[in-house]
Amino acid sequence: MRIVLPIAALSLMLAGPVAAATALPGWLAGTWARENGAAWAEELWTAPRHGQMLGLFREGFGPDVNTWAYLRIEADRDGNPVLIMHKSGEAAIRYPLAVASEAAIEFANPSEQPRQRIRFSREGQLLVIETSRLDGTETERWNYRPVIALAD
Repeated sequence: MRIVLPIAALSLMLAGPVAAATALPGWLAGTWARENGAAWAEELWTAPRHGQMLGLFREGFGPDVNTWAYLRIEADRDGNPVLIMHKSGEAAIRYPLAVASEAAIEFANPSEQPRQRIRFSREGQLLVIETSRLDGTETERWNYRPVIALAD
């Protein structure tokens, strides 16, 4: 038993540092909206709890809802966030974590068309959502305001 413990410790040291898991983006939690004339969109996110965040998106024009999605950000086996999207009743699409910082998180799925990259970021009080292909083409960007003022 005395030999096993030092060998196990040595093998952990030789394996190198373990990458720290990326935290879920708690700054995303809240109710967000954007409007442009009669066009509108809403995005709602729960606070992180037990390794997941739940989201709801809907977009429309006037009284009509044109598209909607159920969203989930959850920790994968390594503890890193993955975005799972169920858009308008379609099959779930997984977007693994690409990069994260204190005020931004980006997910990417090279096999998905046309949105291969989805980025959420905070710019002051605004939530900015940007989608594009991996090479940066076909970029779309939306600015959402908080529906209820957020405390800093």
